[in-house]
Amino acid sequence: MTHILAFAEQRGGALRKVALEAVSTARGLADGQDGEVHALLLGAPGIAAHAESLFEYGADVVLVVEHDGFAQYNAESASAFVADRIASGAYRAAIFAASAMGKDLAPRVAGKLKTALASDVTSLAREGDAYVVTHPTYTGKVIATARLLAKPALISVRPGAIPAIAKPRTGRVEKVAPVGDPAKSRVVVTETSTSDSKKLDLGDAPVIVSGGRGLKASEHFHLVEELADAFGNAAVGATRAVTDEGWRPHSDQIGQTGRVVSPDLYVAVGISGAIQHLAGMRTARTIVAINRDKDAPIFKVADYGIVGDVFEVLPVLTKAIREAKKAQG
Repeated sequence: MTHILAFAEQRGGALRKVALEAVSTARGLADGQDGEVHALLLGAPGIAAHAESLFEYGADVVLVVEHDGFAQYNAESASAFVADRIASGAYRAAIFAASAMGKDLAPRVAGKLKTALASDVTSLAREGDAYVVTHPTYTGKVIATARLLAKPALISVRPGAIPAIAKPRTGRVEKVAPVGDPAKSRVVVTETSTSDSKKLDLGDAPVIVSGGRGLKASEHFHLVEELADAFGNAAVGATRAVTDEGWRPHSDQIGQTGRVVSPDLYVAVGISGAIQHLAGMRTARTIVAINRDKDAPIFKVADYGIVGDVFEVLPVLTKAIREAKKAQG
């Protein structure tokens, strides 16, 4: 049997969307291999309440570790436990999200296990005894394909690249004791600073509306916010030029040196399409570009393009979306 471990990421006691994507990805690999998917959930007492959500997306077993020391992410104690569990469970592979947490955790675990790690992959499949993964490189201009033969193979998946698909299972919960005492870690997390909790995270948003220098000034960004609000499930992003100018916080930056996202829909407003920005969003499922320059590079990656003045196009588009949603009830 080929068992696969999926790390189920949580933040502040709330299960993240990438946790469901990791479990769903593991399910896709385990199907047809007579294997089980074990979802690993670390958190403060009470975190086991999220087990049902993980069963919904394909987990056969939810391994729950409840300890006050795991209330906040601690790289030292988390990596020690995850590595120990992978080794003791003899898993063929372990799936992580290539989120901020996953990018920190997965390499530490790989180092402890002395095994291979494929990071930030956008697709993966089982071929014989190997895993074949793809990963954008050279700022997205090249898609590299790699075969992982290592056992166990560690893989971190770009958030949003592989959608979570519900495959309900009747699973079981297993309570697991932590390795050592997480509260006695050499690293002590005293506080986690987060942005506005009411704001939809870029990594979780199915729709992202991003603005660039074509908006000309920070006071015009309300047009982007209004469009995002019209969708109702959208987050607001920005280019590096915009965040460097102080129009938006750096946490909104999308690109090579910012966030890498793969939403269902990406609307680029007044963005020319520099390669550094494309590296952060070109794996979106559908890209819509709005720019007055018909030769802007953004149109080369866009599925749909609107050549026009953003100050004229956005109010019309926002109104149309609001009316469409109202008509749907």
